[in-house]
Amino acid sequence: MSNTKWDLSKLYASYESPEFKKDFASLDEYIKKAHSFKEKFQNNKDQVKTLRDFLILSEEVELVIGRLYSFCGLQTATNTTDEESNNYVVQLQMKLSEFTEPQTLFVKFVSQIENFEDVIKNDEMLSKFEYILKESVKTHKFNFNEKTETLLSKLGQSGSGLWGRLQSVLTSTLEVEYNGETITLPEVRNLAYDKEQEVRKNAFLAELESYKKIDKSIAFALNGIKSEVNTITSARGYQGGLDKSLINSRIQKSTLDAMLEAMKDSLPEFVKYFQRKAKILGHKGGLPFYDLFAPIGASAKEFSIEEAQKYIIDNFKTFSPHLEDLATRAFNDNWIDYVPYKGKVGGAFCANLNSIKESRILSNFTGSFSDVITLAHELGHAYHGDNVFNESVLNAEYTMPVAETASTFCETIVMKSALRDAEKEEKIYLLESSLQDASQVIVDILSRYLFEESVFDGTKTGFLDENKLKELMESAQLQAYGEGLDKDYLHPYMWVNKGHYYSGNLSFYNWPYAFGLLFAKGLYKQYQEQGESFTGKYDKLLQNTGKLSVEDVAKLANIDVTDKQFWMGSLDIIKEDIKLFLELTK
Repeated sequence: MSNTKWDLSKLYASYESPEFKKDFASLDEYIKKAHSFKEKFQNNKDQVKTLRDFLILSEEVELVIGRLYSFCGLQTATNTTDEESNNYVVQLQMKLSEFTEPQTLFVKFVSQIENFEDVIKNDEMLSKFEYILKESVKTHKFNFNEKTETLLSKLGQSGSGLWGRLQSVLTSTLEVEYNGETITLPEVRNLAYDKEQEVRKNAFLAELESYKKIDKSIAFALNGIKSEVNTITSARGYQGGLDKSLINSRIQKSTLDAMLEAMKDSLPEFVKYFQRKAKILGHKGGLPFYDLFAPIGASAKEFSIEEAQKYIIDNFKTFSPHLEDLATRAFNDNWIDYVPYKGKVGGAFCANLNSIKESRILSNFTGSFSDVITLAHELGHAYHGDNVFNESVLNAEYTMPVAETASTFCETIVMKSALRDAEKEEKIYLLESSLQDASQVIVDILSRYLFEESVFDGTKTGFLDENKLKELMESAQLQAYGEGLDKDYLHPYMWVNKGHYYSGNLSFYNWPYAFGLLFAKGLYKQYQEQGESFTGKYDKLLQNTGKLSVEDVAKLANIDVTDKQFWMGSLDIIKEDIKLFLELTK
């Protein structure tokens, strides 16, 4: 049996280790060093040396902070009640805010350098950071002075930050009355995957009823956050929350528009899938929301951890030795915390650890094929990190739209293999599982995008109470799902439980998921056409995701993401799966 827990000792042995204590103590010295640059930025002497020195300091700080944050954060992920780790996380956040003022002054300093582009091109070290330096100049116009930026950073922690925590606390502690028992919200929502329709429906109704206890409070949280974003983005000079989201994601509005248009054009095909699923489950017309996640078909296959590892490696090796080697290292060197246990968070994630050039993966593996797909997905994130580690840590910060590229690509490799080998019932199960995921990322994400757009508009002119928010949510769902959903069983409270809406720093945390899925599908299509010659190009693309715009990253694979036809081609891959599902379930 493999070791089922991850090994964090390459970060630190413990909080008592000399290495941890030394790095944590070094932050105060780094803060002093960063603030010592304020005078250098103002006297404007030897600009090239000042630029170089601050970038070198920034690299050191990123690596140390990243190492400390990762160790503390990964500890809390496997023990949510670990007070020591939680306390260190809070301390690190406070120390991190101390870098805001010098960082703001640095951006101001860079933006005032004459012949800025020539200065960068003529210096070997600075030219490596050309993109992020140009980006800082481009975004400088949206910045306030350093004092105001520091103030806003601290106000954000007590404003939108606390509104977001309120939503998290209320939903995580909400008690749901179900079948004479009191259970948690995650528990009742998980019943959406139950094999029995009556269980799914009753759980859905119990879930909706429970939200009435907290909907007023969470409506205030959502209004507070979106109003704050509207106020601050307007004062900064952005056109709104979406404009800031696009600029931070390094993507043009024309790219988003092309993708959204293609998604909307594909909706009739998804309606066919929803209506077929509804028919299989005994409904007429559209699918009730409570049956969206109902299992269809059957999969008898259960995987041990060792079987899952072998299955993934066997499939990854068909793509490239590099991908095979990455998975082998992850399995052999204990990068993965596999199984659920008390105190461990749910779900799955991958943390790229630049300080040690490795990743760590959390999963809640129970042996299903879905769990195998999840492992493949998270290993894709690790593969992305493995390529980005070839760059400076300052060039390794890739944005949300491209963050799901490698993960979805790896997921696709494994799923396509499974579909080829499966018998009819298992093939139906696999297809439906894949389409269920795709419909969430295309159709439901579109509904979330439309809803958030309407909330931003609404909070500009007034307060949106819980009833208005429910109305906006249902409207967005009808626009996206159309005849695919039963209009008598929509989910008017989806805004309550989605934490993605509750961040003052990250608006429209929805469309990047659709981008990630469709961009990866488009790349996979190229791989099918080009074979082995594609792999080197793919690695180069991943390596450059932290230092290029989304459009320029795509150009490395000869893709024009501003062209709607590219997105239509990606959606065609999903449409083929819908067609096969319809044929198999006649």
